[in-house]
Amino acid sequence: MKTTIGFIGGGRITKIFLEGFKNKSVEFISVKVYDHNIETLDALKNAYPQVEKAESPEAAAKTDVVVIAVHPPVVMETVDKIAGVVNEKTFLVSLAPKITIEKITSKVKTANIVRMIPNATSYINEGYNPLAFHPAMLKKEKKQIKKLFKPLGKTFETEENKLEGYAIISGMLPTYFWFQWQELEAIGEKTGLSKEEAAKTIRNTLKNAIKLYYKSGLTPEEVMDLIPVKPIGENEEEIKNTLNAKLLGLFEKIKP
Repeated sequence: MKTTIGFIGGGRITKIFLEGFKNKSVEFISVKVYDHNIETLDALKNAYPQVEKAESPEAAAKTDVVVIAVHPPVVMETVDKIAGVVNEKTFLVSLAPKITIEKITSKVKTANIVRMIPNATSYINEGYNPLAFHPAMLKKEKKQIKKLFKPLGKTFETEENKLEGYAIISGMLPTYFWFQWQELEAIGEKTGLSKEEAAKTIRNTLKNAIKLYYKSGLTPEEVMDLIPVKPIGENEEEIKNTLNAKLLGLFEKIKP
């Protein structure tokens, strides 16, 4: 069954969702998007012609499914603005950490409230997207939302108090590695490989290294012992300390 969907916030994550839906030929009766930045909205409209530019958050919220795709500091301000147009049948989906279902519930009439921590890999329909539901949501409504977001990748229910952990360990995970892969490609070229050869080598080695680490039956220590030479081994503690300081520090900021 087709539905209408509205996005409040037309930034990166809305683009990721729209691309994922496009890849799987998901069709909506209408797709409305509001963003305070006209250039952002125009760029989104150019990339996805089906988008209808909404003149206000309230206009974008006059849909069956409303996705709040703004940063945590302005989530409640946004909910306040749309409270008057959200009814008991509206599905309200928040993509932000920190702001709880309980807080959102205090402002709107619907119990169909969902929190989701999306993943950038939804862009290629390979997302890892945990969901938490309002306690009063019916099984039928939960099923509808899971079905709606299924084209984006793996979508699964979890406890709300785990969402911020997923934000750190999944939602932001690629950013800890992408720049390193890029640098290794450059190093590969400096050692005589073509750009294509370096990229292919890194891609295939990484894919199989993950399989080895998680599926070989060896302990992490046994896996790491398989390669005797560790060129950056002396920096491991420094890297671990950086990860702990940065990520646990961020977790403290985004947890409710």
